[in-house]
Amino acid sequence: ELREVVRPLREPGYREALQRKAERARKRRLRLQRRKQEAKAAKEEEKARAAEREAKIDQWRAKCIQEVEEKNRERELKAAADSVLSEVRKKQADTKRMVDILRALEKLRKLRKEAAGRKGVCPPPSADEAFENQVESLKTLLKNRTELYEAEERALRVMLEGEQEEERKREMEKKQKKEREKLLQQKLEIDSKLFGDPDEFPLAHLLQPFREYYLQAEHSVAALIQIRHEWDQYLVPADHPEGSCIPPGWVLPSLPTSDTWATAVR
Repeated sequence: ELREVVRPLREPGYREALQRKAERARKRRLRLQRRKQEAKAAKEEEKARAAEREAKIDQWRAKCIQEVEEKNRERELKAAADSVLSEVRKKQADTKRMVDILRALEKLRKLRKEAAGRKGVCPPPSADEAFENQVESLKTLLKNRTELYEAEERALRVMLEGEQEEERKREMEKKQKKEREKLLQQKLEIDSKLFGDPDEFPLAHLLQPFREYYLQAEHSVAALIQIRHEWDQYLVPADHPEGSCIPPGWVLPSLPTSDTWATAVR
Protein backbone atom coordinates (compact mmCIF):
# COMPACT_ATOMS: atom_id res chain seq x y z
CA GLU A 1 0.00 0.00 0.00
CA LEU A 2 2.88 2.32 0.82
CA ARG A 3 4.59 1.35 -2.43
CA GLU A 4 1.40 2.29 -4.30
CA VAL A 5 1.44 5.69 -2.63
CA VAL A 6 5.08 6.48 -3.38
CA ARG A 7 5.04 4.98 -6.88
CA PRO A 8 4.04 8.28 -8.58
CA LEU A 9 6.94 10.01 -6.87
CA ARG A 10 9.37 7.73 -8.69
CA GLU A 11 7.88 8.39 -12.12
CA PRO A 12 9.99 10.64 -14.37
CA GLY A 13 8.78 14.25 -14.64
CA TYR A 14 6.47 14.02 -11.62
CA ARG A 15 8.55 16.40 -9.56
CA GLU A 16 8.73 18.95 -12.38
CA ALA A 17 4.96 18.73 -12.90
CA LEU A 18 4.41 19.20 -9.18
CA GLN A 19 6.70 22.23 -9.19
CA ARG A 20 4.87 23.72 -12.18
CA LYS A 21 1.55 23.17 -10.44
CA ALA A 22 2.84 24.81 -7.26
CA GLU A 23 4.22 27.71 -9.31
CA ARG A 24 0.86 28.18 -11.03
CA ALA A 25 -0.88 28.16 -7.66
CA ARG A 26 1.59 30.70 -6.30
CA LYS A 27 1.13 33.00 -9.30
CA ARG A 28 -2.62 32.65 -8.99
CA ARG A 29 -2.46 33.64 -5.33
CA LEU A 30 -0.25 36.61 -6.18
CA ARG A 31 -2.59 37.61 -8.98
CA LEU A 32 -5.60 37.43 -6.69
CA GLN A 33 -3.77 39.41 -4.03
CA ARG A 34 -2.75 42.03 -6.58
CA ARG A 35 -6.32 42.32 -7.87
CA LYS A 36 -7.58 42.59 -4.33
CA GLN A 37 -5.06 45.33 -3.58
CA GLU A 38 -5.90 47.15 -6.80
CA ALA A 39 -9.61 46.92 -6.03
CA LYS A 40 -8.96 48.22 -2.52
CA ALA A 41 -6.79 51.06 -3.85
CA ALA A 42 -9.41 51.94 -6.48
CA LYS A 43 -12.09 51.94 -3.80
CA GLU A 44 -10.03 54.18 -1.55
CA GLU A 45 -9.23 56.47 -4.47
CA GLU A 46 -12.91 56.71 -5.38
CA LYS A 47 -13.73 57.40 -1.75
CA ALA A 48 -11.09 60.15 -1.65
CA ARG A 49 -12.44 61.67 -4.89
CA ALA A 50 -15.97 61.57 -3.48
CA ALA A 51 -14.79 63.28 -0.30
CA GLU A 52 -12.98 65.89 -2.38
CA ARG A 53 -16.10 66.49 -4.47
CA GLU A 54 -18.18 66.84 -1.33
CA ALA A 55 -15.66 69.28 0.12
CA LYS A 56 -15.69 71.35 -3.08
CA ILE A 57 -19.50 71.32 -3.11
CA ASP A 58 -19.61 72.44 0.54
CA GLN A 59 -17.06 75.16 -0.18
CA TRP A 60 -19.04 76.33 -3.21
CA ARG A 61 -22.29 76.29 -1.22
CA ALA A 62 -20.72 78.27 1.64
CA LYS A 63 -19.30 80.77 -0.85
CA CYS A 64 -22.71 81.19 -2.50
CA ILE A 65 -24.39 81.70 0.88
CA GLN A 66 -21.76 84.26 1.85
CA GLU A 67 -22.21 86.15 -1.42
CA VAL A 68 -26.00 86.17 -1.00
CA GLU A 69 -25.69 87.42 2.58
CA GLU A 70 -23.25 90.14 1.54
CA LYS A 71 -25.56 91.25 -1.26
CA ASN A 72 -28.52 91.30 1.14
CA ARG A 73 -26.57 93.38 3.65
CA GLU A 74 -25.47 95.77 0.92
CA ARG A 75 -29.05 96.01 -0.36
CA GLU A 76 -30.38 96.68 3.14
CA LEU A 77 -27.66 99.26 3.80
CA LYS A 78 -28.35 101.01 0.50
CA ALA A 79 -32.11 100.95 1.16
CA ALA A 80 -31.54 102.42 4.63
CA ALA A 81 -29.23 105.09 3.22
CA ASP A 82 -31.73 105.91 0.46
CA SER A 83 -34.50 106.14 3.06
CA VAL A 84 -32.46 108.46 5.28
CA LEU A 85 -31.44 110.54 2.24
CA SER A 86 -35.08 110.81 1.21
CA GLU A 87 -35.99 111.93 4.72
CA VAL A 88 -33.19 114.52 4.70
CA ARG A 89 -34.37 115.88 1.35
CA LYS A 90 -37.89 116.08 2.70
CA LYS A 91 -36.61 118.09 5.68
CA GLN A 92 -34.66 120.32 3.29
CA ALA A 93 -37.82 120.92 1.28
CA ASP A 94 -39.75 121.74 4.46
CA THR A 95 -37.02 124.17 5.54
CA LYS A 96 -37.04 125.85 2.13
CA ARG A 97 -40.82 126.15 2.31
CA MET A 98 -40.53 127.74 5.76
CA VAL A 99 -37.97 130.22 4.42
CA ASP A 100 -40.33 131.12 1.57
CA ILE A 101 -43.20 131.55 4.04
CA LEU A 102 -41.05 133.78 6.22
CA ARG A 103 -40.10 135.96 3.23
CA ALA A 104 -43.73 136.17 2.18
CA LEU A 105 -44.66 137.14 5.73
CA GLU A 106 -42.04 139.92 5.72
CA LYS A 107 -43.35 141.18 2.38
CA LEU A 108 -46.96 141.05 3.60
CA ARG A 109 -46.16 143.01 6.78
CA LYS A 110 -44.29 145.59 4.74
CA LEU A 111 -47.28 146.02 2.39
CA ARG A 112 -49.74 146.27 5.30
CA LYS A 113 -47.47 148.74 7.10
CA GLU A 114 -47.33 150.91 3.96
CA ALA A 115 -51.13 150.73 3.58
CA ALA A 116 -51.64 151.67 7.24
CA GLY A 117 -49.16 154.58 6.85
CA ARG A 118 -51.17 155.95 3.93
CA LYS A 119 -54.20 155.94 6.26
CA GLY A 120 -52.23 157.69 8.99
CA VAL A 121 -51.87 154.65 11.22
CA CYS A 122 -48.28 153.87 12.31
CA PRO A 123 -47.33 150.91 14.56
CA PRO A 124 -45.10 151.64 17.55
CA PRO A 125 -41.32 151.06 17.16
CA SER A 126 -41.44 148.30 19.76
CA ALA A 127 -43.73 146.28 17.48
CA ASP A 128 -41.29 146.62 14.56
CA GLU A 129 -38.39 145.63 16.81
CA ALA A 130 -40.24 142.60 18.19
CA PHE A 131 -41.19 141.48 14.67
CA GLU A 132 -37.64 141.89 13.36
CA ASN A 133 -36.17 140.04 16.34
CA GLN A 134 -38.59 137.18 15.84
CA VAL A 135 -37.84 137.04 12.12
CA GLU A 136 -34.07 137.05 12.71
CA SER A 137 -34.43 134.27 15.27
CA LEU A 138 -36.41 132.17 12.80
CA LYS A 139 -33.89 132.90 10.02
CA THR A 140 -31.01 131.78 12.25
CA LEU A 141 -32.88 128.61 13.19
CA LEU A 142 -33.69 127.81 9.55
CA LYS A 143 -30.10 128.55 8.49
CA ASN A 144 -28.73 126.17 11.12
CA ARG A 145 -31.17 123.48 10.04
CA THR A 146 -30.26 124.00 6.39
CA GLU A 147 -26.55 123.61 7.13
CA LEU A 148 -27.23 120.52 9.25
CA TYR A 149 -29.33 118.88 6.53
CA GLU A 150 -26.73 119.73 3.86
CA ALA A 151 -24.01 118.11 5.99
CA GLU A 152 -26.17 115.00 6.43
CA GLU A 153 -26.83 114.87 2.69
CA ARG A 154 -23.11 115.15 1.89
CA ALA A 155 -22.28 112.37 4.36
CA LEU A 156 -24.96 110.11 2.91
CA ARG A 157 -23.82 110.85 -0.64
CA VAL A 158 -20.23 110.00 0.29
CA MET A 159 -21.40 106.73 1.82
CA LEU A 160 -23.52 105.85 -1.21
CA GLU A 161 -20.71 106.77 -3.60
CA GLY A 162 -18.36 104.58 -1.54
CA GLU A 163 -20.81 101.69 -1.79
CA GLN A 164 -21.14 102.23 -5.54
CA GLU A 165 -17.35 102.33 -5.87
CA GLU A 166 -17.07 99.08 -3.91
CA GLU A 167 -19.73 97.54 -6.12
CA ARG A 168 -17.86 98.62 -9.27
CA LYS A 169 -14.63 97.26 -7.81
CA ARG A 170 -16.29 93.91 -7.02
CA GLU A 171 -17.72 93.74 -10.52
CA MET A 172 -14.28 94.49 -11.97
CA GLU A 173 -12.67 91.79 -9.79
CA LYS A 174 -15.37 89.33 -10.82
CA LYS A 175 -14.77 90.18 -14.48
CA GLN A 176 -11.00 89.81 -14.07
CA LYS A 177 -11.51 86.47 -12.31
CA LYS A 178 -13.62 85.23 -15.21
CA GLU A 179 -10.93 86.37 -17.64
CA ARG A 180 -8.24 84.54 -15.63
CA GLU A 181 -10.37 81.39 -15.53
CA LYS A 182 -10.95 81.68 -19.27
CA LEU A 183 -7.21 82.06 -19.94
CA LEU A 184 -6.45 79.14 -17.62
CA GLN A 185 -9.01 76.99 -19.43
CA GLN A 186 -7.47 77.95 -22.78
CA LYS A 187 -4.02 77.05 -21.42
CA LEU A 188 -5.32 73.68 -20.20
CA GLU A 189 -6.85 73.02 -23.61
CA ILE A 190 -3.58 73.90 -25.35
CA ASP A 191 -1.59 71.72 -22.94
CA SER A 192 -4.07 68.92 -23.52
CA LYS A 193 -3.58 69.21 -27.29
CA LEU A 194 0.19 69.25 -26.94
CA PHE A 195 0.75 66.73 -24.15
CA GLY A 196 -2.54 64.87 -23.81
CA ASP A 197 -5.29 64.96 -21.22
CA PRO A 198 -3.78 64.91 -17.68
CA ASP A 199 -6.58 62.58 -16.55
CA GLU A 200 -5.71 60.10 -19.30
CA PHE A 201 -1.95 60.55 -18.95
CA PRO A 202 -0.92 60.53 -15.28
CA LEU A 203 2.55 61.40 -14.04
CA ALA A 204 3.88 57.88 -14.51
CA HIS A 205 2.77 57.74 -18.15
CA LEU A 206 5.23 57.31 -20.97
CA LEU A 207 4.73 60.89 -22.21
CA GLN A 208 5.58 62.46 -18.85
CA PRO A 209 9.35 62.68 -19.58
CA PHE A 210 8.58 64.59 -22.79
CA ARG A 211 6.27 66.91 -20.89
CA GLU A 212 8.95 67.55 -18.29
CA TYR A 213 11.48 68.19 -21.04
CA TYR A 214 9.40 70.79 -22.84
CA LEU A 215 8.36 72.51 -19.60
CA GLN A 216 11.75 72.43 -17.88
CA ALA A 217 12.29 76.15 -18.50
CA GLU A 218 9.35 76.90 -16.19
CA HIS A 219 11.12 75.24 -13.26
CA SER A 220 14.83 75.87 -13.92
CA VAL A 221 16.61 79.14 -14.66
CA ALA A 222 19.59 77.26 -16.09
CA ALA A 223 17.31 75.40 -18.51
CA LEU A 224 15.64 78.68 -19.49
CA ILE A 225 19.02 80.28 -20.24
CA GLN A 226 20.15 77.24 -22.23
CA ILE A 227 16.97 77.14 -24.31
CA ARG A 228 17.16 80.88 -24.95
CA HIS A 229 20.80 80.50 -25.97
CA GLU A 230 19.81 77.83 -28.47
CA TRP A 231 17.14 80.13 -29.85
CA ASP A 232 19.61 83.02 -30.10
CA GLN A 233 21.84 80.95 -32.37
CA TYR A 234 19.26 81.39 -35.11
CA LEU A 235 18.92 85.17 -34.83
CA VAL A 236 19.05 87.01 -38.14
CA PRO A 237 18.51 90.65 -39.15
CA ALA A 238 14.93 91.86 -39.39
CA ASP A 239 15.16 92.20 -43.19
CA HIS A 240 16.37 88.62 -43.67
CA PRO A 241 14.12 86.84 -46.23
CA GLU A 242 13.82 83.73 -44.07
CA GLY A 243 13.65 85.51 -40.74
CA SER A 244 10.60 85.20 -38.50
CA CYS A 245 9.68 86.19 -34.97
CA ILE A 246 9.82 83.81 -32.06
CA PRO A 247 6.25 82.64 -31.40
CA PRO A 248 4.80 84.14 -28.21
CA GLY A 249 3.26 80.82 -27.16
CA TRP A 250 3.00 77.16 -28.04
CA VAL A 251 2.96 76.26 -31.72
CA LEU A 252 -0.19 74.18 -31.97
CA PRO A 253 -0.22 71.20 -34.31
CA SER A 254 -2.40 71.38 -37.37
CA LEU A 255 -5.63 69.43 -37.50
CA PRO A 256 -5.46 65.82 -38.73
CA THR A 257 -5.89 65.50 -42.47
CA SER A 258 -7.62 62.11 -42.27
CA ASP A 259 -9.67 60.02 -39.87
CA THR A 260 -6.87 57.47 -39.64
CA TRP A 261 -4.38 60.11 -38.60
CA ALA A 262 -6.93 61.51 -36.13
CA THR A 263 -7.20 58.14 -34.38
CA ALA A 264 -3.40 57.98 -34.14
CA VAL A 265 -3.25 61.48 -32.61
CA ARG A 266 -5.83 60.54 -30.03
